[in-house]
This record gives sequence, C-alpha cells and structure tokens, in this order.
Amino acid sequence: MSASIAWLPDDSERHSVRWWLDAVRREERRGELLTAVDLAERGLAQHPDDLALKHRAVLALARTGATEEAARRFDRFGLNASSDEDVAALQARIAKDVALACEPSERRRRARTAAELYNAIFARTRGYYPAINAATLWLIAGEPARARRLAASVLDVLQTTGDRSYWAAATDAEARLLQGEVGLARQALERAATLHAGDYAALATTRRQLRMICEVEGIDPEILLPLSGPAVVHYCGHRIAVGERPRFTVDAETAVAGRIKEVVERHAPGYAYGSLASGADILWAEALLANEAELHVVLPFARAEFVEECVVPAGPSWVERFDQCLGRAASVRFATDDAYRGDEVLFRYGSELAMGLALLRASYLDADVRQLAVWDRAPADGAAGTAIDVLTWLLRGCVVTCVQPDCDSPVPEDIDPAASALPGRPETDRRLGAAPATPQEHATPGRPTSGKARIVRAMLFADVKGFSVLTDEQVLIFAERVFGEFATVLHRHRSHLCYRRTWGDAVFLVLADASTAADCALDLQDAMASIDLRSEELPEHLALRLGAHLGPIFRYHDPVVDRPDFTGSHVSRTARIEPITPAGEVYVSEPFAAALVLVGRRDLRCDYVGHMPMSKGYGRLRMYRLRRAGSQSGET
Repeated sequence: MSASIAWLPDDSERHSVRWWLDAVRREERRGELLTAVDLAERGLAQHPDDLALKHRAVLALARTGATEEAARRFDRFGLNASSDEDVAALQARIAKDVALACEPSERRRRARTAAELYNAIFARTRGYYPAINAATLWLIAGEPARARRLAASVLDVLQTTGDRSYWAAATDAEARLLQGEVGLARQALERAATLHAGDYAALATTRRQLRMICEVEGIDPEILLPLSGPAVVHYCGHRIAVGERPRFTVDAETAVAGRIKEVVERHAPGYAYGSLASGADILWAEALLANEAELHVVLPFARAEFVEECVVPAGPSWVERFDQCLGRAASVRFATDDAYRGDEVLFRYGSELAMGLALLRASYLDADVRQLAVWDRAPADGAAGTAIDVLTWLLRGCVVTCVQPDCDSPVPEDIDPAASALPGRPETDRRLGAAPATPQEHATPGRPTSGKARIVRAMLFADVKGFSVLTDEQVLIFAERVFGEFATVLHRHRSHLCYRRTWGDAVFLVLADASTAADCALDLQDAMASIDLRSEELPEHLALRLGAHLGPIFRYHDPVVDRPDFTGSHVSRTARIEPITPAGEVYVSEPFAAALVLVGRRDLRCDYVGHMPMSKGYGRLRMYRLRRAGSQSGET
C-alpha cells in the first residue's frame, strides 16, 4: 500500500536523541501512537543503547493495547536491568494490562501481582504514580480496604510535593474515587481538564483507568466527561453533479455546505478519515479543516486517475479545492497503487479502509466515533456508494449523522443503530440500500474495462520454518501428518475458502473476507502446535508462519495448469509478508486489521508490531500480529 502514513524521516537522516524523543512525544500527544512507535524504533536504529527511546517505544506499544509485543520488546531491550522509576513502572504497567485482559477469576490474581510490582517501586521512590496504580490494582484484586489506605497515602504525597501538573490532578481524582469522595474527585477532574495541554493520549489513559474504578464501585462514569477528548469521524457522501436526476445538485451546494458546517461545529471532531471526491467529500474536508480537525485522506487508487475520474467532471474549481485539502491533510493513503479500470469495488475497498482506520484511531484514543454522511436515503446503484458506507457503519453499531443533499431538506439528524431497523428486515434494505451479501462478486464497472473485474478477498501465505532440511523420509511424514492436520482445518472452513494451493511446505489460500481468514489462520497455527513432532520423528524446531492481507485481486484461468487461480499486485504483497513473520505467528497488513475492527471482531486482536521492510525490497508496510483476545501468555 503506497502511503504517506504520517511524517517519518528518511532512514539516512541522523538526529540527536533529544530530537527523536521530541518527535515521539509530539506524536503521542496527538494520539498517533503507531507513528510514535515507528519514530522510536527509527531513533533506536541510530542510538541503540538509549534508555529513554527504549522506554518510549515500549510505552507507545503498550498504549495501543499490544501488551504482549510490549512485553517482548521490554525483555529484548534489556529493560529488566534498569533501576529507573519510569522503566520499572512500565514493567508494572505491562503486568497490569495483562491482568485486565484476563477472565475475572484470573484477573484478581494477576492484578495482585501487578500491584506488588507498583508497591515495590513506591517503597523505593515514594512517587505518587506507582502508588496510585497500586491502589487501583488492589481494588481490582478484591482488596478495597487496602486500596483506600494506599489512596490516602497518595493524597499525602501529593500535598507534600505541591505538584500542580495534569498528572497530579488526575491522580488526585483517582485517589478521591478510591476513597469514595465523588464530589472532590469531580473537582479534581475539572482541574485536570484545564491542564492536559492537548495531550490526548494522556486523557485516554486516565479515562480508561478511572472507568475501571467507576465500574467496580458503581459510580456513574458521567463524572469522566470533563476529560473527554476530541471525537474521531469517518466522512462520506454523494458527488456533486449536473444532468439527469443527480443525487447532489450544483444548486444545493450552498445549503448543504451550511448544514455540514453546522454539524462539524456541533460535534467538533479532532480526527477525520475519508476520501476527496468532488461534492460531499471535499465539503466535509473543508469544514473539518476550518474547524482545525486533523484530516486523514484515503484515496481508492492513484492520485492522478482519481482526480480525473472523481474531481475533474465537477469543474476546475473543484480540482483546486481538492489540491488545497490534500495539501493540508495530516496523512494520505492509497488503498491500492493500481489503475482504476472501472472497478467500483475499489471505491468500497477504500471506504472500508478509511472506516477501519477511524475505528482503530478511536480505540487508541478511547474516543467517541461517528460517521458524517451526505446521503439522500436512497439505495446504492452498484457495488459501492454512500448507502453502502452508511449501512456498513450502522452494522458496526456506530452512529451516523446524516445531511440530505438538497436545498430544502430538514436539519441534519442522527441515525442510531440501536434504534434503527437493520439488515434482514425488508424495510431496512429499502431504506438503507443494503448491498448484496457478496458484493465483490457482482461489481458493476462504472465504465468499460479491459479484462476481468477485481474482487476483494483475504489472502494467506504460509510456510514452515525448518522444512528445507528435512530428509526424504521426513518430507513424506510431513506431507501426511502436518498437511493432514492443515487439511482438517481447511475442511472446517470450506464454505469460506475460495482457493487453495500448495508447493513444498508453502500454502496459499484465498478466503471470502478478513474475518474468516483470521479464524482460519489461527486454527492453522493451533493445528501445527497440536502435533507431537518428536513422536512423528520430525524436528521439533518446525514452526508455521503465516502472512495475511486483504485486497482487490483478479480471478482468472491459468492456462499452464489449466485451472482457476488468483493474481494481482495484492497477491504479491501478501507473499512479501510471510517471510518477515516470526515462526509460530500470524502477521497481517493494515487493511486486514482495519477490516477486522470494522466488522467488530472483539474476540480477535491485531497488535501493532511496526512499520516494517518487506522481503525482496518491496518497501515498508505497517504490520500487526493477529491473536485471539485474552491469549496473552506468560507472567510479566
């Protein structure tokens, strides 16, 4: 995926440790935690022994929820040997995150372990940060009296230090909540709200921590409203046009722009994700930028062709407005580098990527998220369109704010999925314009194409580390035993399996979507782990590695082997992920991770691992480690 994801220096640019740390912290404050990780790793490439950069890299990972990856890097960086308070607290924080991801019975035991780690730091440093974390963890561990006693000690420390920072105010609020002093906690939160100075990652951390106390103690979480950060939005809507029965007419532009301005000012989002076609997209982008939102543009294909297809028809003034918005965007992504070829499915692929990225950003920031749409309430005409985007968003369980694209429409209204009829009911299918069950199979090109249309599919490439050294006898055992287990897994997933191929130890699979591909990949890893390699007289170092991606590809007939096959640049992209995947793991691309969050797979996690160079000089891509939620392993 070609992208200007965020500003990152070239690998050849050398900078001081202070420069790198400032850059990392700047991205953390914006809630750009993935970029913070990337910058810290780039800095460490130049300053491999710097403790502060190691600390920031692991902390940013932990804040994204990639707890196990954070623990791995904590160990890999040798941070266990440090006596620094922040580093020791980071180890305790990882232990806390592991505890909170566990089932309730296990959570108490692990919370107790994490509390002891924080207690030990407090005993040594007398700092309020480890003390307040220990206090909250004692509450989670089922020892409220101990939590209250330690919270009282925290208040004493705060009074002694005279600290007037954001963290001191937030700690005061946390201690008051643990003491049951809700009124004083509210006052401390209102004070904290004036001190955060735009550090939205800090706000997210505080809200998550205090929400736990509210849940355990039965306190209304409304008390946390003063610490609400800016919302995240996905924006979309109809293109502006002239001619026969356009959905959004030129005459309505002024009225629609006014309603869009009203919506943006009312909700004041901080971060926005969407495209830049003429009409609604550009109107949303202009209003968002005017309201100082951070704009993240996702174009479905290359810029020049997108402008020709989606901006030029509205006239030269729209091209100028497109350029202005793009020039002010915080990031620009291209869902695919390939030509449009009239494949409408690319528009849907780009829209769903933008939606998933918005949801991922909201999860990192613990922020509210909604969709802003200019929509005429009519069904989509083909495989992509505003109606399909709205339905996809509502199915995720998120609110849509709808502006109708005419001069005399009513005021913008919110569509709440909890109060709306959703697919499966005829009235919803008519109202929201439900897409076909497998829309990629029925893509209707907007103009004539040369050759076949693309379809969006999930792809898995797998191989087994250690296979190349097997003897002839072991290769036969491998084929029967290991591939036999894989065949059992694939039989279970056969209803979602579009294609399979093997050669040697390699496996290439095409599945219907990211959700079913994720299940299949993790089941294949389970199958590999279940084999007793020693009893099968196979080397115990054999291990499966899997790379996964979601993208538009071609189905065609391979004349050499005389059978159907799949091809395209996104097949090649998937093949470049598998070689960089550690043995025993599943690595997935950002479009794959975004697709999983968009369908609401809360039972699965995609933990960020870095902006990594692909094999064979394919460039860098953001990679995530796929796992089942709650599958973190080991003591921290």
